[in-house]
Amino acid sequence: MKLDEIKISKAIIEAYHTKLIDALDADVAIAGAGPAGMVCGYYLAKAGKKVVLFERKLSVGGGMWGGGIMFNEIVVQEEAKKVLDEFGVRNREYADGYYLADSIDAVSTICSQSVHAGLKIFNLLSVEDVLVRARRICGLVLNWTSVEMAGLHVDPITMRAKFVVDATGHPAEVARVVERKSGIRLNTKTGKMAGERSMWAEAGENVIVKNSREICPGLYACGMCANAVFGAPRMGPIFGGMLLAGKKVARDLIRKL
Repeated sequence: MKLDEIKISKAIIEAYHTKLIDALDADVAIAGAGPAGMVCGYYLAKAGKKVVLFERKLSVGGGMWGGGIMFNEIVVQEEAKKVLDEFGVRNREYADGYYLADSIDAVSTICSQSVHAGLKIFNLLSVEDVLVRARRICGLVLNWTSVEMAGLHVDPITMRAKFVVDATGHPAEVARVVERKSGIRLNTKTGKMAGERSMWAEAGENVIVKNSREICPGLYACGMCANAVFGAPRMGPIFGGMLLAGKKVARDLIRKL
């Protein structure tokens, strides 16, 4: 078969153009394609909601790829094992209540199942700002990650969503933009980010699902981002709370939508 480079280029440009335009108006927009963000997107898409996810890096998965200190195994607890089972991620019992899974299998399977459920993932797009109307978060301002990295003065584009989910992990990037620029108080004791605390797996895992909730009108925190917003500890290489937080936020949004 003779291949035409121009036809290949046109196919990519036309398909992406169509996909991106369709993504500019959604039920839910998620920032961050770590485990919490992808799981949240999976359950929303499975429920028939129009959900798009923007990831600034080339790859999805957040910190799950590396397990602990680059040993690509992850640990989850009993309750979160059920989420891995639903996705079809192979896991095995290590000790009573502790389950191991290969991190590569976990990330790739969760990503694949989420996309097949209908989640649209856009990598290499960074969230640099939020859309605010009537003191409510109602969309995201996007630019290419390469523009951000190069420090180029190139204006972004905007997308609209009924709800936005910050699943950007430790940096809590969307929440920080809201705190810094919008004038909207967060649903914390001070109205501002409390900041992430030092590692304590038990305490962090115990509150991450509770903390994964609406933090100001239209904006939800999900996963490690939620603990950073509310001042809870980080958990380290146990990922059960991330999975459960994603599922919890999706359920909350499904009820609201």
